[in-house]
Amino acid sequence: MLQMIPQAFSWTFSVMDGAEPVAHAMDRSWWSDRGALTVQGVTYTARREGVISGAYVLESTAGVLARATKPSAFRRALIVEHSGRQYTLRAVSALRREFVLLDGAARIGSLSPEGFFTRRAAVDLPPAWPLAVRVFIVWLAVMLWKHE
Repeated sequence: MLQMIPQAFSWTFSVMDGAEPVAHAMDRSWWSDRGALTVQGVTYTARREGVISGAYVLESTAGVLARATKPSAFRRALIVEHSGRQYTLRAVSALRREFVLLDGAARIGSLSPEGFFTRRAAVDLPPAWPLAVRVFIVWLAVMLWKHE
């Protein structure tokens, strides 16, 4: 289980595995969805693919590792593509910030805020996935929170 810890008054956050920091995400812009994700010393770019496009991508120097599209402007959900498969990241309810990650109808992960007045969150995502992709999922949830 990972933990997301935001820095005060920003959308920048660290991802911890127990007491060890394993990733850091920096919000590069207040007005656009663009971030730098540093995962175990390697920097990745998380960004929106186009100005109007609802697609987000996780990129490294090797290319795109994962992509997420928003199927509806009216729902807090994303379709995440990773390793040739599609998963759904969606809010548990309209009034909560908790997200679940689904493989079809099966719940395979979650991001749960630790309290009502905090942006800290417990992150339970498939441990077999690359850490960079798991941090991208956290970044996507943070972007959805930011838009609220």
